[in-house]
Amino acid sequence: MGSIINFFKRQPLHVNIILGLVLGVLWSYLSIVFGWNEFTLDWIKPFGTIFINLLKLIAVPLVLFSIISGVSQLSDASSLGRMGAKTIGFYLITTVFAVSVGLVLVNVVKPGSFASDEQRIVNRLSYELWVEQTDGVEYVDDKRFLSNSAYTEYSGEAREKLDRDLANKGVSDKIQAAKSKKDSSPLDFIVDMVPSNIFISFNKNLMLQIIVFALFFGIAIISLPKEKTAGVKAFVDGSNEVFIKMVEMVMKVAPFFVFALLAGVLATMAHTEEELLEIFKSLGVYAITVVAGLAFMVFGVYPVILATVISKKTSLSFVQAYKYFLKGIRPAQLLAFSTSSSAATLPVTMECVHENLGVDEEISSFVLPIGATVNMDGTSLYQAIAVIFLAQFHFIDLTIADQMIIILTATLASIGSAAVPSAGLIMLIVVLQSVNLNPFWIAIIFPIDRILDMCRTVVNVTGDATVSTIVAQTEGKLNYKV
Repeated sequence: MGSIINFFKRQPLHVNIILGLVLGVLWSYLSIVFGWNEFTLDWIKPFGTIFINLLKLIAVPLVLFSIISGVSQLSDASSLGRMGAKTIGFYLITTVFAVSVGLVLVNVVKPGSFASDEQRIVNRLSYELWVEQTDGVEYVDDKRFLSNSAYTEYSGEAREKLDRDLANKGVSDKIQAAKSKKDSSPLDFIVDMVPSNIFISFNKNLMLQIIVFALFFGIAIISLPKEKTAGVKAFVDGSNEVFIKMVEMVMKVAPFFVFALLAGVLATMAHTEEELLEIFKSLGVYAITVVAGLAFMVFGVYPVILATVISKKTSLSFVQAYKYFLKGIRPAQLLAFSTSSSAATLPVTMECVHENLGVDEEISSFVLPIGATVNMDGTSLYQAIAVIFLAQFHFIDLTIADQMIIILTATLASIGSAAVPSAGLIMLIVVLQSVNLNPFWIAIIFPIDRILDMCRTVVNVTGDATVSTIVAQTEGKLNYKV
């Protein structure tokens, strides 16, 4: 046992996290084969929950104190406005690009067309039945299968499919959540940003409200004479260092927690060997398309942009700068994959960006918390692919105008998407409704959404790190540690 512990101690953190992920998958398979699922759920999964709770516990006060500390170090409030404009601008650009990548990829691959024609005919008929019985919904295209006698034999199966869709309680709950968001006024987003009681914001983990309060508090500090705020600033800076230390302490045992987290997730999703295999096989082309798009962002877009910037400013070659970025952000990426939460990963992302990539703490403490709240590149890309896939799966042709609406809606939806597991599904409902498609179709991608959620969170976190590095470079506050 001692030799095993020593082996893990000798490995870098990211290697141990990878080992934790692999062991988690292996354990889940063995627990299913040998009937250990109940033991896994009762005695291993709770440690994964503890891990996420610890990260969330640290994330909220870390965001609060890091932003206040960062803002209070500024010489004046004008630099904050400049930095904020750059941050939001870069985040919007990366999000629109991610959605566009998703649309191009799904239109080229056409994963929805890989289903059998019979299945797609049934799906199309169920869609038309849904349109006929739903008020305020119009047909997306000019096809009409219901009036074609050639498809009469499929009508009974189509009605059964629609009934099953509408009876899905889990989907109904998510549709209600999406409806409340959709029915809100255009200015509700701004209203929701301003807390009426900061302690309630802390209790409910309303990150955007906490960020607004922290910015307001920090601006107030730099607006007062230094001698009057010295004590407050010392307390804030000291508290920030304490929470950073807490992150370091938690990460020392992160590989075990990651193992427990992934083993618990897979044990919850599958109870038999066949179910586990089905998770990895079903909707294969769709899943491959999503993963390909996400991989293109992680290994193509982000590191290429930063490698270009870094190689021009340092003695590093393009290839060296490329490796430099991916190596620096790797621990945060692996943690994002295991937790499926940008918010839970935030403390580690901040540490990686500051310690490994050389981004000044003033920049990272400001840009990253905002990114964890409003920048969901991976989620936006996934939504674009999912909507087109579901349309293809139901023999529906979406026009260029419809796809432009998807780009706009997915971009705006990503801003309001919570940085927690599976929040993208709720936002997907909003996007589906924006182009008159049945929101109950999210049940089709339910089986593999958790796995894809883990992948798209990696993109979200990598995008945050990319933007923070670019902002730091433009502000002259990027110190390469090579």
